[in-house]
Order: sequence, then C-alpha cells, then structure tokens
Amino acid sequence: MDEERMDELARDPRFISGIYNYCDRWCERCAFTARCLNYAMGQEVEAEISRARDSESEAFRDNLHETFENARDEVEDQAEETDFDLEEEELQESVRAQAEIDEAAEAQPCSRTAMRYIEVVDQWLQANAGLFDEEGNVREPPAGAGTPGTGPAGGTTSLRDCLEVIGRYQRQIYIKLCRAATGMIRGVLEGNEYDRQDANGSAKVALLGIERSLAAWAIVQRRFPDHEDIVFALGTLKRLLRQVEAAFPGARSSRRPGFDPDET
Repeated sequence: MDEERMDELARDPRFISGIYNYCDRWCERCAFTARCLNYAMGQEVEAEISRARDSESEAFRDNLHETFENARDEVEDQAEETDFDLEEEELQESVRAQAEIDEAAEAQPCSRTAMRYIEVVDQWLQANAGLFDEEGNVREPPAGAGTPGTGPAGGTTSLRDCLEVIGRYQRQIYIKLCRAATGMIRGVLEGNEYDRQDANGSAKVALLGIERSLAAWAIVQRRFPDHEDIVFALGTLKRLLRQVEAAFPGARSSRRPGFDPDET
C-alpha cells in the first residue's frame, strides 16, 4: 500500500476516528469492521501479500518495503513539524521515566490479579487437556462410564464457544489493564485529562472481557460441576472485577467511539 492510498483511506469519512483504540481485536465478531481504518488497511495489506504469494512478485516486495519507508518518513516529518528533538540524555531520561510508569502499572493490584488469572486458566487447560478434541469439543466418555458433568447442560457447541471466549480474553484483560494503569499514572503525573479518559476506555474494554469470561466460565462450570478449580477461576475474575471498578470508577461511563449507544 503506497502513501497516497494510506492518505486516501485516512480521509475516508466512513471510518470512526479512534474506534480501534478501544476494541477487543476480535474482528471476526465485530459489527464495526466496515468503519474501522485499521481493519481496512489490514485487509488491503493481506490482499497484497496474498497476490504476492501467488505471483512471487518482486515488485510487490519492493512496494511493501516502500510502504514501510513512507510510514517512517511520515513519522519523521511529523516530528520535525512539532520540533520534537531530544538530546541523548533527554531521551534516556524519557525512556527511564516510561519504564518506571510501566513498572508501577504492572504492580497495581488489578494488574497482578489479571496476571494470576492468566496462570489459573493455563493450569486448568493443561490439567484438563484430555477432555477436549482439537476443535474444542468435549470428548465423549466410554459407554456406561457415567462420567460426572457430561449431561445436557452446556452442549458441545456452546462449550466450544465458551473456551474460545476464555482464550480470547485470558491475556487481553491483563494487557488492557496495564495500558489503563499506565495512562492513569501518566495523566496524574502530567495533569493530562486525555490520558485519564484513554485509561478509562481501556479499563472498560477489560471490564467487558471480564464479564464475558465470567459468563463463559459459568457455562463450563455447569458442564463440569465437579471441577473445583473452575470455582477458583470464577473467584479470581470476580475479585478482579471489583478491583478494576475501584481503580477506574469512570470506566463504566466512558464513551468509546462507535461502540457506545450515545456516541455519534
């Protein structure tokens, strides 16, 4: 994709500005892909890559390299226009300050609990890998085995969907919360209201992921009522939900471009 095409897409009024900053990156299930600039650019790049694989076009590889070069040049031009010129010492100080903010964000109670949740899910999946086939369906028990939890509650299709939901948000919750904590810390330190609003938007995405994961785990629990480790996963998520709501009281009321009803 050349620079002219990138500019053309960026000016297209059908795209909602900034919508991709507050989504869960689940494009296959998103109703706003037709209005997302990131999605449109990704589709065009994928199409170019596909054509290149078919034709093994040297010209395409040159064009792809040119796209990256154009993007880099554009960033450099913007830096020049804003007189962004850091000395080496200032740059090192900026990097150090950002590292401290990132470390503080990762140390927040909600971030630590989100990391613990990742571990809990990994442990459950590893311990119960034999329950599912490669497509995520529950393996049928031997005839007459009478295995607990294989009744009609939570069919194989819904269970497969639940595992997909759990896997989708397992790590994303942590990533969104670290981003939210980073923005909130920076907003407080620099008095920047935009960073606070951005933090609330990221925290809201995390809250939605937590709630969808809770719903998915509830169905899994009905399917496997004898699995006590599922109760622990649910408890970890519920604790995380309370922590996020306490740390980001403005998250629920945050209005994400395109996603929330009263946003144009």
